[in-house]
Amino acid sequence: MRRSISRDTVWRGTIVAGGELGRAVLLALVICFAPSCRESNSGKPAKEALAAKSVQTARAELRPMDRTVIVTGSFHAREQSTLSVKVPGRLEKITVDIGSVVRKGDELARIDRTDYELRVRQAEAVLAQARAVVGLPLEGDDDKVDVEKTGTIRQAQAVLEEATKNRERVKQLRADKIAAQSELDTVEAAYAVALSRYQDALEEIRGRAALVLQRRAELNLSRKQLTDTVTTAPFDAIVHQRLAHPGEYVQTGTPLAVLAAVNPLRLRLEIPERESTQVRPGQSVRVTVGGSTNVHSATIARVSPVLVETSRMLLVEADVPAAPELRPGLFAQAEIVVNENDAALCVPDGAITSFVGIEKVFVVKDGKASEKNVRTGRRRGKSVEVLSGVAAGDVVVLNPGRLRSEQPVIEEANAAAR
Repeated sequence: MRRSISRDTVWRGTIVAGGELGRAVLLALVICFAPSCRESNSGKPAKEALAAKSVQTARAELRPMDRTVIVTGSFHAREQSTLSVKVPGRLEKITVDIGSVVRKGDELARIDRTDYELRVRQAEAVLAQARAVVGLPLEGDDDKVDVEKTGTIRQAQAVLEEATKNRERVKQLRADKIAAQSELDTVEAAYAVALSRYQDALEEIRGRAALVLQRRAELNLSRKQLTDTVTTAPFDAIVHQRLAHPGEYVQTGTPLAVLAAVNPLRLRLEIPERESTQVRPGQSVRVTVGGSTNVHSATIARVSPVLVETSRMLLVEADVPAAPELRPGLFAQAEIVVNENDAALCVPDGAITSFVGIEKVFVVKDGKASEKNVRTGRRRGKSVEVLSGVAAGDVVVLNPGRLRSEQPVIEEANAAAR
């Protein structure tokens, strides 16, 4: 309160008071202002001498550190398939539901087989009939027909041979002028008819042999349709969706279930254009997902040969082994290791302090700690890459705590950077 009174006020008070009373007031005010004047003339309080502090130190060193490209992506099923009905009919049963684990070849659904079994029997009977016509046994899998041994061909061949002999005999008699020309013409006509009938018989038997093959194909098709009434799993998978129910009449192509193979998972990543030239198959990938601290290892398996024109991104895929927290559809962050031995200036992570987003280290020089602002980069284990603020060989303080800039320090030991 006393310090807020100005000098002009003092002089006015002195003049007004006058006499002995004025001098007393002036003396009291001078005494009150004296400490304030001394403080203002002396400036800031003198710094107290900082006590030396014992600290542990380490050197900033160049060390090999892998260089990575950080990208985002998502998980997809390795294989995903919508299974559909191959033949129409009433759905007799479906043996799976959402989450069911199936193996390759397991039965998933079945169509009523009665109609298809009858079609197989019908096709077998028609085939047996066709085989009998060409002289084959009613049952058997060998449909090869020996044309020359069939009854129709043997009969036509016998007639042709007789006509040929009569023709040759009459021709000889005509040459000896024993037979008349009309007789020769008759045998010539008979020979032509026999030859034509033989050729017709050959064509007929060949047609019947082809019919046997046709009936065989029809039987095989009927058997296949009977087999197709059962839908089986094409690969080891988990049922993602069930789309049909027992009792429904389904047409060809009606979806039954969606299967997804999830071991390994397919990780699909998009690489920016400026970094796409560094990525190639075989590179290691470190993958993390939200809500989990686990790091999953994978390898780049497939790289698209072209960039997506609309986004200028390169599509790559990696196969990630299955884990309880991983499933198709999850968003993932990945680090692709593009250089495993890239030199980096590193300090232990304990040397880095951060305040309101500003990272600092304390560098020991001439027995004192000097505070330096730094910019950090990659972190591997307990080592941190320093991009600026520290030079190779500088001694940094580990776990500085309440250490102040320019405070003397005593180094306990040089801890090796890890």
